[in-house]
Amino acid sequence: MTDAELMAAIAAQEKALVFERFTLDTAWTLGTALRNAALARTAPLAAPVAIDISLRERPLFHAALPGAGPDNADWVRRKRNTVLTLATSTLAVGLKLKASGETLEQRYGLSPRDHAAHGGGFPLTLAGLGCIGAITVSGLPQVEDHALVVEVLERVLKA
Repeated sequence: MTDAELMAAIAAQEKALVFERFTLDTAWTLGTALRNAALARTAPLAAPVAIDISLRERPLFHAALPGAGPDNADWVRRKRNTVLTLATSTLAVGLKLKASGETLEQRYGLSPRDHAAHGGGFPLTLAGLGCIGAITVSGLPQVEDHALVVEVLERVLKA
């Protein structure tokens, strides 16, 4: 898949993966589904990821699986900040920056110390309101982090 095709796919995902309502129970369901999906990965062991679901003003769910470390927590923080600032997935931001040859700082004035343009951050979108938070995974290669979030979001929203 080319970067342009991936950008189009991400745009479609962001448009489709929208909640009609989002509660604390929804956050728990989504978070545990992400944790279970990461634990089910088999290459070679469960995915060593940190998972975070946060509204703009507070965290709702956070888990770290075996193998995830302090670096993953910092990546989660930086990816979450990017989603909350730009209201789009971090993989999309990274692809846009790659295409333009710019950095987060050059294009958006965002410090790389507090923001990241690597896949795994996805907007938590509520119909009629837009981006109300972020769903973030860190620990796998960036496209896999993104894919894990999207896979579980699709499953939870269908249920």
